[in-house]
Amino acid sequence: MTEKLDVVALIGSLRRGSYTRQFVHALIKLAEPTRLRIEIVEIGGLPLYNQDDEEHPPAPWVEFRSRVQRANAVLFATPEYNRTIPGGLKNAIDVGSRPYGKSVWQGKPAAVISTSPGAMGAFGANHCLRQSLVFLDMPALQQPEAYIGGVDKLVNAAGEITIPATREFCEKILRSFESWVRLTGDSGARGL
Repeated sequence: MTEKLDVVALIGSLRRGSYTRQFVHALIKLAEPTRLRIEIVEIGGLPLYNQDDEEHPPAPWVEFRSRVQRANAVLFATPEYNRTIPGGLKNAIDVGSRPYGKSVWQGKPAAVISTSPGAMGAFGANHCLRQSLVFLDMPALQQPEAYIGGVDKLVNAAGEITIPATREFCEKILRSFESWVRLTGDSGARGL
């Protein structure tokens, strides 16, 4: 049997009880029977990126870069703040992209899921993030597109997605992402 793919999940909202975080936890439960192992990597403790600190990078930067580097793929899950991604997520992207020429993102397959209590599902943040992924040379899953509206009503107290059609859609996302990672990633080089 093929080993599970190591996927790091970065959550744009830093709030402990955020809807996006609840949704990612529900996705992790859905992924359990698949060949994806999804681990949330926290970004809230990353010091703001400052190139002056590269000579002696803060320990959280080094740990973050190392963890992302070891992963087969990255799942970005973000709400929308002012029609774009939250500052903490942008900082994590910057920390991982430096020092110049040593980006941990390059060539790493990615998926983007955006969430919102509103109907548009954080469409603006999703596409803003995708612009960065193009520059970072991260092949991003194109279909199915994942704009999750009404996220505040989707996850119950047990951490499960309550609407069957949404659960099925999320299972489809996970299957598609696994196929995408195996097609575009360097999983063969990692012994998978």
